[in-house]
Amino acid sequence: MRLNQVTIPVSDIPRSKDFYQRLGFRLLVDSPHYSRFLAPQGDTTFSLHLTTDPIVPGAVIYLECDELDAEVAALQAEGFDFETAPADMGWLWREANLRDPDGHLIKLYHAGVNRIDPPWRVKPGA
Repeated sequence: MRLNQVTIPVSDIPRSKDFYQRLGFRLLVDSPHYSRFLAPQGDTTFSLHLTTDPIVPGAVIYLECDELDAEVAALQAEGFDFETAPADMGWLWREANLRDPDGHLIKLYHAGVNRIDPPWRVKPGA
């Protein structure tokens, strides 16, 4: 299996569509109730689904960046407000956090080899 698609609920399609396009997502499908994007630098798709239900953000959206600090600085220059600046984490990733218009947490990160092969990785056959 391969992860292909993630969909999140939003309260305002145009506002959320603008936010994700500004992050670099490429719009593929656009309707008043649903928008689908191609993720930046990838083949995974990401969708917004309009809902009238109260939105309780729960999923965390991770976007890997080769040059995290430069990416965050460029987004801040475009007006994005980060909750946390890039910082080294105990799990050997470097992360910065922001939220989309409906409060979904977005983590921009750089993990390098530690994304798939951290020192504590479960070894095959173990």
